[in-house]
Amino acid sequence: MTKDNAQQSQGYNGHGRRRFLTASGAAVAGVVGGGTIGALGAAGSAAAASSGKRVAVLGGGVSGLSAAHELAERGYEVTVYEYYDALGGKARSMDVPGTGTGGRKPLPGEHGFRFFPGFYRNLPDTMRRIPFPGNANGVHGNLRGGTEELFARGAGRPDLHFPLRRVTTPPAPGDLTPSWIRDQILSVLDLATHLPADEAAYFANRLLVHLTSCDARREGQWEKVAWWDFIRAGEMSREYQVLLGIGQTRNLVATRAETASTRTVGRVIIEALILWGLLGRGMDGDADIDRVLNAPTSEAWIDPWESHLRSLGVEFVLGTEVREVVYGDGRVSGVRVAARDGSRQRTITADHYVSALPVEHARTTWGPALRAADPQLGRCDALKTDWMTGVMFYLRTPTPVVHGHINCLDSPWAVTGIGQSQFWDVRDFSRDYGDGRAHECLSAIISEWDKPGILYGKTARECTKDEIVAELWAQLKDGLNDSGKTTLRDEDRLGWFMDPAVTGLGGPDPQNREQLLIHPTGTLYNRPSARTAVPNFFLAGDYVRTDVDLATMEGANESARRAVNALLDAEDSGAERCHVWELFRPPEMEPLKRVDEVRYRLGLPNTFDLG
Repeated sequence: MTKDNAQQSQGYNGHGRRRFLTASGAAVAGVVGGGTIGALGAAGSAAAASSGKRVAVLGGGVSGLSAAHELAERGYEVTVYEYYDALGGKARSMDVPGTGTGGRKPLPGEHGFRFFPGFYRNLPDTMRRIPFPGNANGVHGNLRGGTEELFARGAGRPDLHFPLRRVTTPPAPGDLTPSWIRDQILSVLDLATHLPADEAAYFANRLLVHLTSCDARREGQWEKVAWWDFIRAGEMSREYQVLLGIGQTRNLVATRAETASTRTVGRVIIEALILWGLLGRGMDGDADIDRVLNAPTSEAWIDPWESHLRSLGVEFVLGTEVREVVYGDGRVSGVRVAARDGSRQRTITADHYVSALPVEHARTTWGPALRAADPQLGRCDALKTDWMTGVMFYLRTPTPVVHGHINCLDSPWAVTGIGQSQFWDVRDFSRDYGDGRAHECLSAIISEWDKPGILYGKTARECTKDEIVAELWAQLKDGLNDSGKTTLRDEDRLGWFMDPAVTGLGGPDPQNREQLLIHPTGTLYNRPSARTAVPNFFLAGDYVRTDVDLATMEGANESARRAVNALLDAEDSGAERCHVWELFRPPEMEPLKRVDEVRYRLGLPNTFDLG
């Protein structure tokens, strides 16, 4: 038993990997008509089928599988090389070893809960093209909407329940004015918070500034300004700082409001996720604002995806570490790979290569010659990642708490969570998983690993895994067991699971192999394009510059589409290009943005910018 496993002996933990394939690729592909051809259409697919070109996709996470999907539909011979023994990257599910008895599956564990906001449109399109038995829209039919969010407060402060429903009387097209938006923001803040009126008014004004800023100002000015400074959080009340600064950044994308780019926070989180989501504009059809899957991620999505890709001819080489992308004579000539233990080293070759590894792993594979061929690769060294990892608690009693996500605003570790079994309407948790005692999987994520907790006064990185579990449980109880209400009880807790990618906790050098890109000011300038200066080498991953501009599964999928389009362009292929959906741009704001473009060129502030 390793040191880490010894530390976990009282919880449900381990390094097992599961592949739960609901059917063979051929059987699943035949369930839903048209799933194989997807967005290409019959003519495009037939034209692409003769390509005969081989593509090596490095990495089997969301970006790698998305690239493989688009390429296979266009007739390319695709091989995916993946480090783990299962596909899906941070999105995959993991068995909790030794927990399944009586014919049940092992308890499901994950890196952290999955979240599919309604403004995602690229990823949902791919999900519709993954057949799933009984679903006319493929695995997309496995999404379920959350109806509310709980902003849980600690130390007896009143909680905030926020219903996630669209505005019932949205403005007619053309009537979306700055004054209407300001009034709606003020109304929500008045009903849902206890902010001083002047602070609420100031925040509403700052949102108008960003909404009406032209693209040049957003990239040239707001990308250099931290969200914390943009909303002047340092001069405001603690409530303002927690609700509108920390709560809108750290808990969602593991980035600090004090350093996060205003362009990224304002454009994606405030506008796309919240404002346009509430108005139902730029959404995935009639999608809910907040969506989750109706079963563990691999069962509901990743395993059917693997089956479908295999039916399209995609090959997978698992347990393989990418060591070096070999460059010479103006092209990538091969990739050196090895088994995870360093054995079976070899060089694989293809006509084209798509690097779909996370940035912290991808950049270690780019040697000096390749970096010299394209300077944007070297700039990736400046991109920053941080820890955002979850713990699953398995409980005796169903504990939905709220029909959606929980945001523990006052928790020093920036804790978010969700009671998952309430959404798993195709599963009976105690019947299908574990030993029959667990009725709930409460999935909680730690986004802040560098601030002291409330039990031991240590940061999460300084704690052992057992200490992290105890500390996280205490912070959840502090937020949820208030006002005389006992939501979480110690006697209900049966076990827990943490992603084994986190190692060395409690020691001098803790490691996390599955980190997340964060977005401090200036990040945009160092994010590479999917197309590189090397004609047969392309990049996919949530660090690649995309329109969604945030480390998300949507960004990973969009980057893969852009990489495939770049590959098709490099070949002058006649195959249909991947459609790329960009974030919604309200036409009502465009005249104001054009005015701002003139003001920005003249060195003047935005019309609404009062300082």
